[in-house]
Amino acid sequence: MWTNFHARLHQELKNRLLLPKNSKILIAVSGGQDSLCLARLCLDLQSKWGWNLAIAHYDHNWVLDEGLASHVEKIAENWGIKFYLKKANQQIPETEADARKYRYEGLINIATNHQFNYLVTGHTLSDRSETFIYNLMRGAGMEGLSALQWTRKLSDHLTLVRPLLNFTRGETLAFCQQLELPIWEDKYNEDKKFARNRIRLDLIPYLKKEFNPQIEKHLTQTAEILRAEVEFLTQEAEKLFNLALSSDGQSIKCSVLIGKPLSLQRRVIKVFFEQKLKTMPNFEQIEAIVSLITAPNLSRTSTLHKGYFAQVKGDKIVII
Repeated sequence: MWTNFHARLHQELKNRLLLPKNSKILIAVSGGQDSLCLARLCLDLQSKWGWNLAIAHYDHNWVLDEGLASHVEKIAENWGIKFYLKKANQQIPETEADARKYRYEGLINIATNHQFNYLVTGHTLSDRSETFIYNLMRGAGMEGLSALQWTRKLSDHLTLVRPLLNFTRGETLAFCQQLELPIWEDKYNEDKKFARNRIRLDLIPYLKKEFNPQIEKHLTQTAEILRAEVEFLTQEAEKLFNLALSSDGQSIKCSVLIGKPLSLQRRVIKVFFEQKLKTMPNFEQIEAIVSLITAPNLSRTSTLHKGYFAQVKGDKIVII
């Protein structure tokens, strides 16, 4: 069956050059509507693109997931697609962060061991808007607000691709219902102890009803705009960083940064901080060092991290 969903994805793949012809593609399938929609669309488009497809599933070994891995394996078997399973070899805490960390590690392990070029996931426009709100509330910068990109390089030979970022969750459900696909109802998706579930179940519906029915679409458009801005600023900051870094790599030259846009100063300081202290700085730490760019000689910050501080020495900022 060829539907409007097939046509949309086929055109998206052509426009964005996401998954080249004859690629070896591993599809991450959780059993839910989004990944099931993605897997079926890829299967139906396979003949047009010459892909070599397989399905992978990560088993968290959580109580409420009992039978899920077998369910996904049965789907792969019915569709004639090779199936790979990775089981958690330890007790994974039932948190969003831990689940994501171990799941990606497992999927990347499968893809690497079996020499896949692409790992594809069923993230949707709805996921992108929820991530925008989640990261906004955490105080994330432009990088966080523009997260969930279409592609992300995982290694020299493996790329993560999210082909459904222009599909809403309502559309993936409609597709699954139209083709009568066996959706696994994940009970964890209804558990409001997870922040993302509260955003999806409570906050987004409220915003749609009370403020803007198109909130998901508009947030993802903002994320797209921010992504382009981030790419440009990152390139410019890299050029400025290379000019400002001392020859021994131990300090930053104030004279190079003076008069430059604040956004670039912050990015240069952030990179320098990360390189020197091997940790991600927070907003307050970055601002404290930025203030030293025009400060008098021997001015210094308070403790930055584990007793370290930044100090002005002549025309340079050093972290001691």
